[in-house]
Amino acid sequence: MLMRTDPFRDLDRLTQQVFGTPARPAVMPMDAWRDGDEFFVEFDLPGIDPDSLDLDVERNVVTVRASRPELDPGRSMIAAERTRGVFSRQLFLGENLDTDQIRADYRDGVLRLSIPIAEKAKPRKIEITRAEPDHQAINA
Repeated sequence: MLMRTDPFRDLDRLTQQVFGTPARPAVMPMDAWRDGDEFFVEFDLPGIDPDSLDLDVERNVVTVRASRPELDPGRSMIAAERTRGVFSRQLFLGENLDTDQIRADYRDGVLRLSIPIAEKAKPRKIEITRAEPDHQAINA
């Protein structure tokens, strides 16, 4: 059987594998939201060994690293779409989050970060004092 190669199709396939598509991001898709006084971020990391996960915080930058082992070279693959090897993603957080209190939980292939809102960023009431006016008598 004769097969034709299409270099444009091959380039398109490679680009989709490296950069992903809107329907299927290549590496570590995430959701982020605020609920009350906490900010949550979830990363999809199916098939990742929890021991390979690494989470670093430096100033207001959170870096998540994970690794998925390479496939057995003796295996005859029909499709291999999941990212292999070491990959990472960085989040740049605002000053209003307390990065000293981040909690991380990995369950069912999802890494969830819980980041509390910093006390200085929470809304607060300011007491207004009332100054009494100075009364001066006018002498005529």
